[in-house]
Amino acid sequence: MTEEIQIQAEEKSELEGVREQETQFDEIVKKKKSDSFKLFGIYDVSEVKVNDSGMKRYINFDPRILVKSRGRVREKFSHAKINVLEVFANLIAVPGHRGKKHKIQTHWKSGKYGQNMRIVLNCLNIIEERTKQNPIQVLVSAIENAAPRDGITVIEYGGARYPQAVDVSPLRRYTMTLRNIVQGSYDKSFNKKTKIEQALADEIIKAYKREADSFAMVKKRESEKSADSAR
Repeated sequence: MTEEIQIQAEEKSELEGVREQETQFDEIVKKKKSDSFKLFGIYDVSEVKVNDSGMKRYINFDPRILVKSRGRVREKFSHAKINVLEVFANLIAVPGHRGKKHKIQTHWKSGKYGQNMRIVLNCLNIIEERTKQNPIQVLVSAIENAAPRDGITVIEYGGARYPQAVDVSPLRRYTMTLRNIVQGSYDKSFNKKTKIEQALADEIIKAYKREADSFAMVKKRESEKSADSAR
């Protein structure tokens, strides 16, 4: 009996030692997360998640103090290495362009990185004030919700052209959704009292909540509806 008691005591002490090591390891991990870099030194992206498995490799939100690639990333599928806020700011530089149609531009659209990124940061501040959530997570979730899965292309057969339903690639879904968010916000702020920062925040929050009057959600429904009719 005494030997059994000693063995149980030794096992109990070993378990306690393992638990202490686990708690110490958890504390170290939490400390590292708290001491890690934040995006722009403001937003903590350690808990931001991308639920869409297709776009997960392209939506990049690595924590950096300055988000600027300076055009050095030019290889194929380079969007996976460019931060989502930089892609967002670059699309803000051309908000009124729809394909080959060039609409009139406003005074704030100068193409300068600093001014475009300032608009993005002001937009994120508005989102954080209104939703009380991490604005990076809200932006990522809005992109996932408003990204169309189906689209159409035109095929020519026997001299006739027919629409054909196709699956939209993850990279195109990502960039197309951001472009729709920018263009919808531009339409709601051009020649109106609403500022572009407020319009962008409204559009992102509506896409995050899957509201019907979101421009990006409307474009998603139109794309999927036209694809269903072309099957």
